[in-house]
Amino acid sequence: MNPGGPATIYVARTIITMDDECPRATAVGVRDGRVVAVGDLDHVVDVIGPDHVLDETFADAVLCAGFIDQHLHPFLGASTLTTEVIAPEDWVLPERTFPAAQTPAAYDARIREAHEHLPAGEWLFSWGYHALWHGELSRSRLDALTGDRPTAIWQRSVHEWYINSAATDALGITVESMSGLGIASEQLDVERGHYWENGWMLALGRSLMPIFLTETRMRNGLHLLVDYLHMNGVTAINEPGVFWAIEPWSLYQEILGAHDVPFLSTFMVEARTQPVRGIEGDEALAESRERIAAAGTEGKVAMVERQVKLFCDGAIVSQLMQMADPYVDEHGDPDPHHHGEWIMEPDELRRMFDVYWDDDWQIHIHVNGDLGLEVLLEIIEDAQRRHPRTDHRTVIVHFANSTEAQVDRIADVGAIVSANPYYPVGFADRYGQWGLGPQRADQMVRAASVLRAGVPLSYHSDLPICASDPLAMASWGVNRITPSGRVAGPDQRVSVHDALRAITIESAFSWRREHDLGSITPGKWANLTVLDDDPYEVDPTRMASIRVLGTIFEGRWHPVPESHADRRVAGHAESVSRAGMIEPCEQHGHLCGCEVAEFIAEWLGGGSRPAA
Repeated sequence: MNPGGPATIYVARTIITMDDECPRATAVGVRDGRVVAVGDLDHVVDVIGPDHVLDETFADAVLCAGFIDQHLHPFLGASTLTTEVIAPEDWVLPERTFPAAQTPAAYDARIREAHEHLPAGEWLFSWGYHALWHGELSRSRLDALTGDRPTAIWQRSVHEWYINSAATDALGITVESMSGLGIASEQLDVERGHYWENGWMLALGRSLMPIFLTETRMRNGLHLLVDYLHMNGVTAINEPGVFWAIEPWSLYQEILGAHDVPFLSTFMVEARTQPVRGIEGDEALAESRERIAAAGTEGKVAMVERQVKLFCDGAIVSQLMQMADPYVDEHGDPDPHHHGEWIMEPDELRRMFDVYWDDDWQIHIHVNGDLGLEVLLEIIEDAQRRHPRTDHRTVIVHFANSTEAQVDRIADVGAIVSANPYYPVGFADRYGQWGLGPQRADQMVRAASVLRAGVPLSYHSDLPICASDPLAMASWGVNRITPSGRVAGPDQRVSVHDALRAITIESAFSWRREHDLGSITPGKWANLTVLDDDPYEVDPTRMASIRVLGTIFEGRWHPVPESHADRRVAGHAESVSRAGMIEPCEQHGHLCGCEVAEFIAEWLGGGSRPAA
């Protein structure tokens, strides 16, 4: 008798292992939370012996290596999804779906409705606003919509906030109080009620976050997040960069670390705020080591050793990334009023990168524009010449805009890519009309080029930037179908196999967990996602609609409630059916509907583009 008790052998219609040594199987044996054997039933029984229990629960189902979201933010997911979500796309949550608002009128109506249903004096918080769908937002527009109710709108990118006059007064904000804060003072506009990048993180955040991030909101949000991730088949998540001043580590341990939560949560330290706080060099390394040691590196909720996150340029969703060629207006002409932002100035980024590189840390860097990527590649190349390293796995995070030559340099320097596959799907139609122009918009996320160059590719949601639904992420990478029904950058589509690798084994590889996660391989944790159909066999455009039945986490079965599974499937089916319903017009071409183009022209024609 094995001291760990009998093994359980699960049999299935098919098992997708994501292990090249045994890509398909029909049985997997599990003991003490780990995979013992995988193959056909006879092989697994031979390996395990008679001390086992045969479980046929999944005889008609498909087992896949457990889905991983390589990069998401529990703090942001928990806080945004508990606001009044008013976004350009539907947000499907376990108990509720927030429908899309795709015009300024629809947005205003939803804000007014939320305002009218709140008790007097209570703050109105909403997330999801985007100017290209909802029009210019300002302090005065919010004043007209919600009057004397303090109102704070978190932009779709989570890199910007807008607040009305009542909120400005309640927070005690004045032009004088927002001055003298370095780069943060350059990234805010008190009169317009607009705060972006460091302007909200380092200036507005100190006064707003205590009101917004209540313990009740975070508790409710984290419980919602658990159900949401499970509904989507996620078995492991990684948060690359804890902001200790505002993130609730004790709640993470309590809620995400609960016995019945069926996924692993890992966290990394961030070095973005260290130079702002006057901490650099050896002192920065010491602080990061102390943070990791204090929080711990073992258990269901744990820090990752010797891995750190840095930032380069601004957010893709705000079109604040640093681009080599100018942004363009609605006519395709250079727009002198539109420019990118640095989150870390290049010299500051280089200093901090070198500190961690020279101490042999793995570095993950947020970068979105091709100019930002150029700056970053020069930093990595110079570091590699000065202090050569092998298997450093420096992660190019998000990877929105790039050139083919830059992809080759990523390969040459030994970096890897973790991309968000939603960018071309969610934004190429509108960014092609304004900001990037059609060619650059369609070539966002050069995933196929990355694979052709031999660079490891993983996918992430960056929740709440897109849904933390790995099947959907894989589908977006395979199809790249926009809401208008066209394919954005058909040459950048990837195969089903490569897309599934991007949400399993390549995600594990990206933060050095390939030894115990990412595939169904003997010795690894028995983390599996259970589906009702085979992603390799369905119509690729229906891939996201495959039903997630549940997950097996460390050998234990966790079914998804039927109502949650139904809601998820219905949401994806609806989005597929809507694709192509935006009719092209003779005047503006196939990139947009006439209503959208007229709105953008009217908005930009008045010279009222948001400052940034």
